[in-house]
Amino acid sequence: MLSGQRRIGKIDVHHHIFPPSEIYDKRGENARVGWRTPAENLPWTPEKSIEFMDTFGIEKAILSYPAGFPPSTGPDATKIVRNANMYASDLCKRHPSRFGFFASLPQPSDPEVLAELDYALDVLKADGIALSSSYGAGSSAKYVADETYDSLWQALDDRRATVFLHGCMTPSSTPYPHETLGLPVCEVPNETFKAAAHLVVTGKKRRYSNVTIILAHLGGCTPFLAPRVAVLSNHMGCQLSPEEIINDFKTFYYETALSAHESTLEMVMRSVGPERVLLGTDFPAVSERMINWYNEQLIEFLTPDEAVAAAVLRDNALRLLAQST
Repeated sequence: MLSGQRRIGKIDVHHHIFPPSEIYDKRGENARVGWRTPAENLPWTPEKSIEFMDTFGIEKAILSYPAGFPPSTGPDATKIVRNANMYASDLCKRHPSRFGFFASLPQPSDPEVLAELDYALDVLKADGIALSSSYGAGSSAKYVADETYDSLWQALDDRRATVFLHGCMTPSSTPYPHETLGLPVCEVPNETFKAAAHLVVTGKKRRYSNVTIILAHLGGCTPFLAPRVAVLSNHMGCQLSPEEIINDFKTFYYETALSAHESTLEMVMRSVGPERVLLGTDFPAVSERMINWYNEQLIEFLTPDEAVAAAVLRDNALRLLAQST
């Protein structure tokens, strides 16, 4: 099941750091969002990730902190981000062949955000930047393409940066529909889609076209809803034609964490092609058993074409990482 692909040396672009509590305390069951992090993955250590990677034939994992990090604003949050990125960078220095990382930033409206961007890319040598779908809470929340954040997008564009975009655990009108449908199950993929759609219909995706954007979890429901956005948003005043909107959705990259199934893979492959699909696992937020279920679906889907399998499991990520150096 796994051995046939192990030789490829996979690259996992969706692999989280659950850092020491002195940096950021986020571990264990979180009843607020309706999710139980697998007990065997806590407390997380880099050694646990390496053991998991060896089991699944993953040569390298690109680490990132969970979406919504840090949960606050101001000088304390900026300090938390700096310390967290330094911790991630140190992990990469200690395990250079096994880890890279997408750096976190203060909230995009923070006056220090551009300085932290420069520090992360120039000093810490991050492979890219992790952004959340939105920032702020309640009625003050703004999606990532809000004009308030244009200076950050311009800086990312100038640097031809790679961005890993992950949906926030933002509750909708009800906290979540059922005890088995917590925010990570339902709202995270919805928020990923809304952020992607916001980037497209505002014209930011094409304005900042030098930024490579990876959508977490195959973009959530993005491949399915992109045609709906194309026609209805145009009707509501989006200046882009339906065809332009569809084409802009095709310029994202999509990674497979918790999303690989014949139905979803067929849709995204037809939408963007295998050259824009990447491997992701979401370890340690989920168990090896859950990851293996999706891995089985992915390997079965990819097995008929060795070139496509190599592209999705390794080569596409290698190309993006080479661009970031």
